[in-house]
Amino acid sequence: MNVLTLRDGIALPFLSLTLACTVLAADIQMTPVENARIDDFAAGKQALDAKNWAQAAASFGKVVAQNPKNADAYNYLGYSNRWMGQYDAAFAAYGKALALDPKHKGALEYSGKAYLKTGQKALAQAQLAKLQALCADCAETRDLAQAVAATH
Repeated sequence: MNVLTLRDGIALPFLSLTLACTVLAADIQMTPVENARIDDFAAGKQALDAKNWAQAAASFGKVVAQNPKNADAYNYLGYSNRWMGQYDAAFAAYGKALALDPKHKGALEYSGKAYLKTGQKALAQAQLAKLQALCADCAETRDLAQAVAATH
């Protein structure tokens, strides 16, 4: 009887700790290195490189379904949707990326470009101002500034 009690006394806390870690792991943002280890994320990046926007959107959709805290996946989901002309879906994805990480340079740049595509230059300029405050000399800032300047 004491063996059973001792085993239960060890197993229950271990099980509780395992479950708690699983919940916490699903609630954290991923780094680029961690993202590269996710099959659907890697497949999405390959689809982006091949300009297969629908496949990329499907892959990144799977990633965010499994980890709704993955700002990078939401950013790429928005990017894919923008290239397919699905601006409402793109803005929704960029919004989620920026809600998770308000300083996400990629989401700020890409949402700014989506605003330009939909004739909302003032909103694009607002995204550019946020990027300039984050890092004036970043590639994302330069790219969006160039796109804004090229828009009449």
